[in-house]
Amino acid sequence: MAVVGRPNVGKSTFFNRVVGRRIAIVDDAPGVTRDRNFAVADWAGHSFYIVDTGGVIEGSDEPLDRAVREQALAAVQEADVIVFMVDGKDGIHPLDERLAEVLRTSERPILLVVNKVDNLPREMAHHDFWALGIGEPHPVSAISGKGSGDVLDALV
Repeated sequence: MAVVGRPNVGKSTFFNRVVGRRIAIVDDAPGVTRDRNFAVADWAGHSFYIVDTGGVIEGSDEPLDRAVREQALAAVQEADVIVFMVDGKDGIHPLDERLAEVLRTSERPILLVVNKVDNLPREMAHHDFWALGIGEPHPVSAISGKGSGDVLDALV
């Protein structure tokens, strides 16, 4: 499973939550995750590989941004399942729409995870993400763990 999305949507926090320990560095500053993080996770009697990727920044020709983008795309190609993470606090971002287009061409199953759904207004607004055309949006709070089990149930 590869966890992909734009910077600061909570991919590393979700990754750490799923593996049950802090492997990936988490920070409020964007761009902290540059290389892929790999781990084995267990859920409901199933073991699986999970890959945390850096946030995809489109259109930048900076060598680091290009390298992060290439690493994320490599993870997508190697994964059996893609967890496409978006930010429920920010709503749909233009980069989310472009990433959704790219991910649809991967021919991999995609699970849309709406992170930062920490309160009732965000809980109600997560339905807006149907507009990405990926499928059912799954609300989570990676920090508290709320909804993470439902996502893992859907994956295994």
